[in-house]
Amino acid sequence: MKAIDFFCGGGGMTYGLRQSGIDVIAGVDFAEECKDTYEQNNPTSTFINSDIRELKENYFEENFSIKRNDDNLIFVGCSPCQYYSIINTDRKKSKDTKDLLREFMRFVDYYNPGYILVENVPGILTRTDSVFPLFEDFLKKKKYFYKYEIVNMCYYGVPQTRKRFSLIASRLGDVYMPKPDQTKAVLSEFIGLENGFPSIEAGHKDVTDFMHTASSLAPINIKRLINTPLNGGSRLAWKDNPALQLRCYIGKDHSFTDVYGRLRWDKPSSTITTNFVKITSGRFAHPIENRGLSIREGATLQTFPKDYKFCANSILANARIIGNAVPPEYARRLGILLYELKEKYNGTI
Repeated sequence: MKAIDFFCGGGGMTYGLRQSGIDVIAGVDFAEECKDTYEQNNPTSTFINSDIRELKENYFEENFSIKRNDDNLIFVGCSPCQYYSIINTDRKKSKDTKDLLREFMRFVDYYNPGYILVENVPGILTRTDSVFPLFEDFLKKKKYFYKYEIVNMCYYGVPQTRKRFSLIASRLGDVYMPKPDQTKAVLSEFIGLENGFPSIEAGHKDVTDFMHTASSLAPINIKRLINTPLNGGSRLAWKDNPALQLRCYIGKDHSFTDVYGRLRWDKPSSTITTNFVKITSGRFAHPIENRGLSIREGATLQTFPKDYKFCANSILANARIIGNAVPPEYARRLGILLYELKEKYNGTI
């Protein structure tokens, strides 16, 4: 089986599919900062640095000999999801990308692949201006069998409370979703001393490929973390301390309680976003150390392997690549499921 990974970013979906045995021919993404990361870790896949809106439908036919109506061809369309995210308060900047699923449809229509995978935020189902109803009508018109669910990835080997819209489609026969695990993946199984993460301080810079690098913190924020209880504590612990309390949170004890909060060893982490290196952006403080998550810790919680190289030129750029990624472990499970479907259609199971 082979795939084209549209909106591939730094290669989370590509890597996971390759782990399942699928040959990912190429990945397409507009963000040039993802190129080196994608290519370093997926050397058999070609990174196409292009806006999908500028690609002609026959591009893959002419450049990669991709055939139309290929039963073993998979198209992946994990388009940017910022517009539909519940944490986005200003959608003006992301509005330009909200209909990219429509562009993905052009290529599906032209090539008629055997399989389709789509991943996005749950908001793609609930917003009244979502392009998804159009996409669903398109699948019906093309006679694809499809299923979709809102999955919590902590039940699919990813130690995060990461809820995502996930769709699988095939024109070869009925489909089903991956089976969830019985238990959640939790923080202590992935990071910490026993998992190869030495203690570091805020501002630590790791110049090796391991990139156990943490953002610097202002002295006042170090004091706030010192006063935040270990293993799950929140900013409410110092809400009555005038030297530590932030003016914007006075009288708002029930709003944004995750900000400055610590993660817990025995639970999944909060969703790893593009800002996971900032303790001011969510519950991203280390359970017991007075710092935020490092680049490698965030990547590990996204289930990237520890030797996955992140090649962007800043901590924030690498955090964007990591936070925007489809967790490779979930992608691997999708790939295994597609092979199961292939065998089912061929009558071998």
